[in-house]
Amino acid sequence: MKSSQKMLLLAMLPLLAPMGAMAEDAKPVATKTKAAAKKSAVVAEPEAKTEPESAYGFVGKFTGNVGFTSDYVFRGISQTREGPALQGGVDYVHPSGFYVGVWGSNIDFNDTDRADLEVDGYGGYSYIIDQWTLDGRFTYYAYPGAKVALDYDYYEIGGSVTYDFGIPKLTGSVNYSPDYFGESGNAVYYSLSTKIPLVHGFGLNGKIGHQSIDDDVRFGYPSYTDWSAGVTYDWRGFTVGLQYVDTNIDKSRCADGCDAKGIASVTYVF
Repeated sequence: MKSSQKMLLLAMLPLLAPMGAMAEDAKPVATKTKAAAKKSAVVAEPEAKTEPESAYGFVGKFTGNVGFTSDYVFRGISQTREGPALQGGVDYVHPSGFYVGVWGSNIDFNDTDRADLEVDGYGGYSYIIDQWTLDGRFTYYAYPGAKVALDYDYYEIGGSVTYDFGIPKLTGSVNYSPDYFGESGNAVYYSLSTKIPLVHGFGLNGKIGHQSIDDDVRFGYPSYTDWSAGVTYDWRGFTVGLQYVDTNIDKSRCADGCDAKGIASVTYVF
């Protein structure tokens, strides 16, 4: 090597040394950045499992529902003189198990009370442990427009226990009112119901219940038993149902409102 080349190389060594040091320093920085990103991903994972906050800063879930039925039947008795009804509601469920909601339907009692709407407000708490679901709720039934003297409005306190057998679910429930519809006094409704999911969105359901009434003269009917059986089909938020409903009330006491009937319905949940 020529002496001039050696002198040039010696002159460049001080410049090459810092570049090597800079390259070595860059490696830990890059490694640290990857480790920090990995740590951030691990820390963020539990946050993805929590309930998302709404635009107003609270957690939980809102759902709405709207439906149409060929006859609005409540505990075996038609509330629309066996006519159709448009229904809908809104529900909010908190991750803790508390929930509130409101639901409404048109009604027709075939009298001069001017009541053509039912609005139900409710709230409660549901707790799940293994295959068991325990639920307690308060429900207020209001009939806007009805004459005050008729005392249609009332409330109920209820509780239910559901056991999931894997395919069928069995639910037993009790609802109590100290002053039932039409100021008919103490009333208790006991029921046992089941839901059985089938393939391709189909399902079966059935229920038997007994309504005890303190003042059957005020209510219009004596204590009675009702039962129903039906089939449903779920598709993309829609539920189509066919139901058979009947009671043991003497047909001379309630004409067509409590006899055996078939009901068709469709509901959409969003």
